Amino acid sequence: MAAAMELSCWGEGWGLPSVHTESLVVLAYAKFSGAKLTIQPVDWTWKTLTGTVPALHCEGHTVTEPAQILNFLRKQRYNADYELSAKQGADTLAYIALLEEKLRPALLHTFWVDTENYTNLTRPWFASRCPFPLNFFIPGRQARVALSLILLTKGESPLHSITEVEAKVYNEAKECLNLLSHRLGTSPYFFGKMPGSLDAFVFGYIAPLLKASLPSGPLKQHLNQLTNLCQFCDAVLKTYFDDDAPGSLPVPFHPSAPSPGSPPVSQDASVDANLQKLTQLVNKESNLIEKMDDNLRSSPQHKPRAPPARPTTLSSQKNSTPA
Repeated sequence: MAAAMELSCWGEGWGLPSVHTESLVVLAYAKFSGAKLTIQPVDWTWKTLTGTVPALHCEGHTVTEPAQILNFLRKQRYNADYELSAKQGADTLAYIALLEEKLRPALLHTFWVDTENYTNLTRPWFASRCPFPLNFFIPGRQARVALSLILLTKGESPLHSITEVEAKVYNEAKECLNLLSHRLGTSPYFFGKMPGSLDAFVFGYIAPLLKASLPSGPLKQHLNQLTNLCQFCDAVLKTYFDDDAPGSLPVPFHPSAPSPGSPPVSQDASVDANLQKLTQLVNKESNLIEKMDDNLRSSPQHKPRAPPARPTTLSSQKNSTPA
């Protein structure tokens, strides 16, 4: 009998099982791999002030950080990457590294540094989940941490202030989204017909951006133009999370031809010089990882959980990659 596992994470909101990127990654991977988790939304008190989320608790052990939690689940024989080749496993790790380097800073800025978004959306949501007087402290602390991380990773000379760094952060994030859209194409998931680690990370990163009602959202506007990424996110929600709601049935994603009158999209024409550079970077890192790391397929595993079949087709369009 599998050991009971409990996940502490930020709770649901904005139509998502969690508004927190890292928590969403773990929740999605658990759904993909069939791992049974008891969800415990965090309750910020003085005792948990220094706590880290998400945190997985199992038999007296606590594991934090999405990558470590996913590795722990694999050791428990819940491996959504079971059917990946060595090359696909290396590509997965390379793309995840790209997400963390290129997209994460822009998400931190969008939700925690952008004054309009922080004041009208982020701070009220997180403050409402914290008891008095922590509701005055926790959101501000999160915002300061986010600003520090952005400046630490992107504030090299001659860019020192957040205003100078902002343009660079958003340009890199848009290029990253373009690359992900190009890689996904018209497939339901990034590697074949079943979702894996990369799908969990991409979902965790783009779902809050897509679903939150952001007063200021230049990156969201860019994401909305990448129809295949938006449809991917909606498909994951319907297929793997709608079963949490009584009376709802999951709907699998099926790519289809573009609607009549829509202009044809050329995959080759959509790949600009910056996107090609990112692709080369991912391929280079993937080749290195493939030689050094084989932990995705190191032990017998449970088969990944297949989404329930349902003869319903979502109308979709081919992806488009804006300049």
